[in-house]
Amino acid sequence: MELESASKSLAALGHETRLAIYRLLVQAGPPGVNAGLICEKLELAPATLSFHLAHLSRVGLIRGRQEGRFIFYVADYAAMSALLAYLTDNCCQGAQCRPKVSAAAAPIKRRRAASAG
Repeated sequence: MELESASKSLAALGHETRLAIYRLLVQAGPPGVNAGLICEKLELAPATLSFHLAHLSRVGLIRGRQEGRFIFYVADYAAMSALLAYLTDNCCQGAQCRPKVSAAAAPIKRRRAASAG
């Protein structure tokens, strides 16, 4: 991967909505998600979703697959791996120091404690 390609991918993921879309597609795995379901889950207008899907597709992070009258969108895992490899290439001057990475957990929502009367 080259600097320009990495920069474009990171810029695309730097937008809150595109990052949410991309994370949803990564979590969905190879079957992907149809556009209608993405709109529903992320509460997006169809035109807004189309704009962001086009951007992610243009930089090569996702692909669309036509099935009947639906388009299913899938994360391009090879592109994701290439971006991660580019970011960590020669980490710590080539030493085996890469930190173990785990999936980021969704923030835990705290319930308000009922106040005692």
